[in-house]
Amino acid sequence: MAVPPRNTPLNAEQRQALELLASIPHGVAEDLLVLAHGFDSDMIAGLVHTGLATARRDTVTADGRTIEIVRITITDAGRRALGAED
Repeated sequence: MAVPPRNTPLNAEQRQALELLASIPHGVAEDLLVLAHGFDSDMIAGLVHTGLATARRDTVTADGRTIEIVRITITDAGRRALGAED
């Protein structure tokens, strides 16, 4: 069960990650967030832990190969956290 979102303000990296997640409805592979966008994996785990994002295992087939990824998606609480800081 997710921990209720904390009432502390988002730092710049958290805000940037949530803004990216908000712009992609079906979520982003965690590896892509870390490797291509440069986000810290512990920070992403913190967003999930506090309920601002969710993580779910998904399988993807490309070039005849099936791989398992972890897809990160923003939650309604994450959207509210972004809106509260505007």
